[in-house]
Amino acid sequence: MSKPVCQGCQSMTTMTIEILYHNEGENPDEWLPALRTALPEANIRQWQAGDAAPADYALVWHPPEGLLENRKGLKAVFNLAAGVDALLASGSVPEDVPVFRLEDAGMAIQIAEYAVYAVLRFFRRFDGYARLQEQREWGFLPPYSRKDFTVGIMGMGVMGKAAAEKLRLFGFPVKGWSRTPKQIEGVACCHGKAGLADFLKNLKVLVCLLPKTPETVHILNAGLFGRLPDGAFVVNLGRGDLLDEKDLLKGLETGKIRAAVLDVTAVEPLPEDHPFWGHPDITLTPHIAGLTYCEETVAVVAESIRQLECGKTPSGLVDRNLGY
Repeated sequence: MSKPVCQGCQSMTTMTIEILYHNEGENPDEWLPALRTALPEANIRQWQAGDAAPADYALVWHPPEGLLENRKGLKAVFNLAAGVDALLASGSVPEDVPVFRLEDAGMAIQIAEYAVYAVLRFFRRFDGYARLQEQREWGFLPPYSRKDFTVGIMGMGVMGKAAAEKLRLFGFPVKGWSRTPKQIEGVACCHGKAGLADFLKNLKVLVCLLPKTPETVHILNAGLFGRLPDGAFVVNLGRGDLLDEKDLLKGLETGKIRAAVLDVTAVEPLPEDHPFWGHPDITLTPHIAGLTYCEETVAVVAESIRQLECGKTPSGLVDRNLGY
C-alpha cells in the first residue's frame, strides 16, 4: 500500500513498514486494531518470545529481555509513556537507535486535573474536613488566603506548563522551576541549582513533575524541605524515587510538611506494611495521575513514524545524557 507518510510531505512509502509492539499491562485487542487502522501501510506484530525478525520500529512499554537486544534494522524505539528511566536503565536499546517518549498524548490535561485537585484539597481544607467527618465532628476550619497560597511546580515541560495554566485560572500565584530557563506568562520561573532557593521561598504547595534522572533521585529530601516554609504541602506526580520517603515521614512528624498527596512511590505496588498506608496526612493513588490512552497515543505515534519516514524528526526525542 502506498500512502503519504506525513502531513504536508509529498514522499511516498513503497515498502511495508515493520512494527514490533509490546505494551505491558495493556490490552492488545484494543491497541493492535487501533495501530493497524492508523498505520495501514505497516505490518504490525505483537512481540512473542523468540521473535528475532527485523523491525523498523518498536513500540514498547517495559519491554522484556530479548525484545530489543540485537534487534536488526531498528530506526527508532517509541516508549509508550512519558517516563523513559526504566527503558534507558535496561540498556536494551542500541546506542545508535533514537528513542522517543510521549510528551502529552492526553496526559497533560490529566496531570493538570490532578494538580488542581490536590491544591484545592489543601486550599479548601477538604482533607481537614474529611478528618472531622471521621470523628463525627461538625466543625469550622479557618480558610487560607489565596494570595498567600503560592504553588510551585518542579518540572516545566508540557505537563508542568499545563498544570500551571490551570492553577492560574483559580487565581493562585504560581512559580516554576526547571533545569534550563523558561518564560511562561504569569509564572515566576526559576532554573538550575542557583535558582532553587528563590523558587522554594514562600511556597505553600510543592508539586513535583520532574523526570527520574541521576540528578533528580531523592531531590525531595530533608534539605529541600528545610527551605520550605513550615507547614508546606507536597504533591509528587513524577516518579516515586524522586522522594526520600523517610525524610517525608520525618517532615510530617515535625510539622515541617503539613500533608502530602502521592501518586507514585519508590516501590509499586506499595507494600502492605508500608507506613504510608495508615498515615493520616498522606493521600495515596496508584500511579493514575496521567494514564496512557490508546486513541491519543496511537495518533501521536502514527504521525511521528510518518514524519520519520519523511526524513523529519518528530518531537519527543530523548536525550540519553539528560534522561528525558
